[in-house]
Amino acid sequence: MSSRPSVAKTAVKHVTIAILMFGFGFAMIPLYDVFCEVTGLNGKVQAAVVKTAMEIDRSRSIKVQLVASNNAEMPWRFSPLQNEIALHPGDWKQVGFWVSNVTDQDMVSQSVPSITPARAARYVKKSECFCFEQQTLASGESKVMNLVFTISPDLPEDIRTVTMVYTLFDATDFATSQVVATSE
Repeated sequence: MSSRPSVAKTAVKHVTIAILMFGFGFAMIPLYDVFCEVTGLNGKVQAAVVKTAMEIDRSRSIKVQLVASNNAEMPWRFSPLQNEIALHPGDWKQVGFWVSNVTDQDMVSQSVPSITPARAARYVKKSECFCFEQQTLASGESKVMNLVFTISPDLPEDIRTVTMVYTLFDATDFATSQVVATSE
């Protein structure tokens, strides 16, 4: 008879663990969003900001490295027009990324940005970015996609290099399913 309380106790522990795991599953999405917003990972940097004049800190220059990469399933060619620029904090810059659909099909892409070091992400302000919306290219089409950004003068003094990485994903199936859903 001493095994009955043990079985009941074990059952309560397992049910409690299952409930906690279920709750953690729901909490993961908002926790991940907060993590990405703080770190700039996976494009969770703020949305477009209005391009406003701000005090330019000419006493220092930040090296901004621009990196373009394709997701493994993305066959396009994608590269920055400049791999690196110098920027005075508070000064707005426009840079371009060249993209080419080398396939025999029209395709839709979505670019996902990441910024390193992670603590620099909150200081990067974008007024225009190809990453804000999906890009459609016809078979064989190429174009330059623009990015207009600044880095706030509030960027900590010890950060001298900021790397902005844009990864291109194939969003053709997703875009097609959205069009179908909208037309129904």
